[in-house]
Amino acid sequence: MEDASGHEPGRLALELFDPAPIAVALTIGPEHRLVYTNPTYRAFVGNRPLGEPIGAAFGDEVRRDYRGLFDGVLATGEPVTLVEAPVRLASADHGGEERFFSFSISRFVHERPGLLVVAVDVTEEVAAVGRAARATDEQRRLRRRFESLVWLSAQLVWVADPAGQVIESSGAWERVTGQRWEDYRGEGWLQVLHPEDREAAMRSWEETRRHARPWQYTYRVRTREGEYRHFDMRAAPVFEDGAVVEWVGTGIDVEQLWQERQRQALLDRAAVTAAEQTGLAETFTALADVLVPALADGCGVHLLPDLLNRPSGAPIIAWRVATAAGGGLSRQPPAGEERFAPDSGFARALLEHRAVHRTFPQGRPPADLLPQSTATWLTEARATSVVLVPVIVDGVVAAAVTAARRDDRAPLGPDDIALMRQIFEHTHDALSRAIQFNRTQQVALALQHGQLADPPELPALEIVARYVASPTAGEVGGDWYDSFVLPDGATVLTIGDVSGHDLAAAVGMSQLRNMLRALIADHIAPPSEILRRLNLAMETVAPNATATCVLARVEEPEPGLWRLHHSVAGHPPPLLVAPDTGGRFLDGAANPLLGVPFDQPYRGSTEPLPPGSTLLLYTDGLVEHPGEVLDDGLNRLRQQASTLAHSPLADFCDGLLGNLPTTGTDDIALLALRIKS
Repeated sequence: MEDASGHEPGRLALELFDPAPIAVALTIGPEHRLVYTNPTYRAFVGNRPLGEPIGAAFGDEVRRDYRGLFDGVLATGEPVTLVEAPVRLASADHGGEERFFSFSISRFVHERPGLLVVAVDVTEEVAAVGRAARATDEQRRLRRRFESLVWLSAQLVWVADPAGQVIESSGAWERVTGQRWEDYRGEGWLQVLHPEDREAAMRSWEETRRHARPWQYTYRVRTREGEYRHFDMRAAPVFEDGAVVEWVGTGIDVEQLWQERQRQALLDRAAVTAAEQTGLAETFTALADVLVPALADGCGVHLLPDLLNRPSGAPIIAWRVATAAGGGLSRQPPAGEERFAPDSGFARALLEHRAVHRTFPQGRPPADLLPQSTATWLTEARATSVVLVPVIVDGVVAAAVTAARRDDRAPLGPDDIALMRQIFEHTHDALSRAIQFNRTQQVALALQHGQLADPPELPALEIVARYVASPTAGEVGGDWYDSFVLPDGATVLTIGDVSGHDLAAAVGMSQLRNMLRALIADHIAPPSEILRRLNLAMETVAPNATATCVLARVEEPEPGLWRLHHSVAGHPPPLLVAPDTGGRFLDGAANPLLGVPFDQPYRGSTEPLPPGSTLLLYTDGLVEHPGEVLDDGLNRLRQQASTLAHSPLADFCDGLLGNLPTTGTDDIALLALRIKS
């Protein structure tokens, strides 16, 4: 069996002696069984199997003359040096030849008791006393080197029996942890492991022992000073006759390395997470989830849209857009406005671009530094430390991030603040893109809502409009509607959807709405003809855009007699709901969507509008579902509208929005007209 480095268990760093020109052997136990020999040794006595008593490599004469020396060194620990000792080798290669060796036999005390045997062949130099002395010095130097190897390779050195119970230690464990030998022997060492690490560490150790394989595990150890530090623990089994006779283990304090790896992993995760987002709120939410629980138990992010442009002496207004909480704590709502006095600690920290760190007794968070809602949350969470970090993007303070820890963790400190700053510096480009996207989105939303005019108030007709932005898409839709009265007394209703979900879509929506108004006002024509002319105009004004549209003209040719003229370009059909007969779709005026070349005349249709009837125009967000045919959504709309036919028109629209299942991934626009009875 080999350990993770490819060496046999029990031969820790002994390859150092492989190229040595002297013979080296290591034995264990009262039988003096070999556990290591180097090539020079094997050249003299042959390739003897490990586990064989050292005396088996020589004849009975050697066992008789030197067995007592081996036993004595093992028993007393006193090293023995033999100079020019005659040995008759029993190996086949040397055929019983007598040779002279200088031996150094010393007890090996850092593993299971055994002997380190170093031998130099001095047969040819038997008369050279000076050379023999120098060889003895070399032997001693090599022995000291081996002893140093173990001490230099680890801070902790320990030995366990085959069952995994600690039976010997170098004494470093006591110095590091403060535990006495009688307290940590056996399995007592588990008591200074971090409570969260004990079960997993013991399970790993037991699994390793069952399979008799090398062990490596990192866990947290409580030091004499009371802090927890990560230690990399390794152990290897020592075999005799194929059985594990003990385990030799080492431990190294890797806290600094562990912290550096954790920091880098956190930075990498933050960069990847931020790059996957588009909107500003989504980006900060993702980063808050990175900070919790790795760095903090709770986190909140406030945007500062008017920090630079506010009047002198005016309060600072902050909008909470993201929160995160760990450890079973409740998360603060992600939306809310907070106001701060211009001389508050919160304001000073932002205006001076500096992070602020506070530790405090449980239940008494600093009032002037935090939003009131955050202070309340800190009290409920039993927090005892908090950090406020301004997030600077493109040279401007874009947000304030608060992070807090509870009383069961060490308080946040300078290293944590530095890491938080580094995270936001690491994600600067993603935040900059998100801020630019947010600004563009605000412009587009303003443009879009500016085009959604209130319906006219008419004596015989009632018109209600509704617009619901997607709660999850976080983008600008191209949905729009319009209604107005022509000079001839006819009422125009129109609704449409421009492809895209960005500023270009909002601009296209505005262009389409204005072109349509201009074409309608240019001269009286059927809706089908106006849509045809609109499609031709788009080839010049917006050659790469596509859109859907319903154009309806409602007129009263005779008193009390109402009529609808309409045409549809790629849009879901209008729904006509009569109070007694239910709803039906007006699908007889369908045409291709706008922006697609179409040389034929557009189709139109005329329908009577009975008193009390309701005409509904809507966008596809109300009826479309992924993986479902459109007819299913249309049937649900027709059935729901029929049940609401007698409801007031505002309740009719709100009932559709509230009762119909929608995906939440698209905007919804409604425009409803009712003929008053």
